[in-house]
Amino acid sequence: IGETQYNKDGLLQGQAIDAPLSEAGLQQAEAAGRYLAHVKFTNVFVSNMLRAKQTTETIMKHNSSCSALEMVCDPLLIEKSFGIAEGRRLQDVKDMAEAAGQTFPGFTPPGGETQEQVKMRFKEFLEKMLQQIGAEHFSERGQDDSSLPAPSQTTPTEGKADDGVKDIPVHALVVTHGAYMCVVVRYFVEELHCRLPLGSDQAHVFSLSPNTGLCRFIITVRKQDDEFILSGIRCVFIHRGDHVKHTET
Repeated sequence: IGETQYNKDGLLQGQAIDAPLSEAGLQQAEAAGRYLAHVKFTNVFVSNMLRAKQTTETIMKHNSSCSALEMVCDPLLIEKSFGIAEGRRLQDVKDMAEAAGQTFPGFTPPGGETQEQVKMRFKEFLEKMLQQIGAEHFSERGQDDSSLPAPSQTTPTEGKADDGVKDIPVHALVVTHGAYMCVVVRYFVEELHCRLPLGSDQAHVFSLSPNTGLCRFIITVRKQDDEFILSGIRCVFIHRGDHVKHTET
């Protein structure tokens, strides 16, 4: 998601503050849209917060494959709640976390969501997304008990917008928030045993993504009875921000 004035001023947004993108944030979204312009998407899911919707709309307008797609706004994708800390200086919240023997963004201020609560919210979204995508794309392909084709296992060349998805029949664009994504990545790696790119640094993997940072995960799905089950996951790249760096030079 692109920068807002709150980001620029070092203030924590969370859920209560639904700020629009700043001018720099709009430029970041434009850069992400240009970077992804020729990447084919079959589905689009987004947090229903304004900054997320603005970012998604900007990405979609650059991408011809999105012209006929519905932007599905889902409150399950909204940012983690930071309770009483929302609207306060980010440094103040980091100090609160340190005083409690914790680190940001895993720290839960009074009235905020715990990491576990965010994880459960994401798991609900993931399940809903798998069933929707499975129903749409399995029926279209006429597949019954087989899985969506597994991707090539080769390590892609670093830096290309279509890394890992050239032979993928279904590709969802999911736009959500930084602290939320920290929980998602940790869940993927620690509980679903997501395979990471060669040479991945754990500190980088579990860090906050930059504004409009891009992560790509390949999920293998199989049909069991009338449900679609996640059977494997790997990460192609994580927190990629090359498109934004190019706009800053």
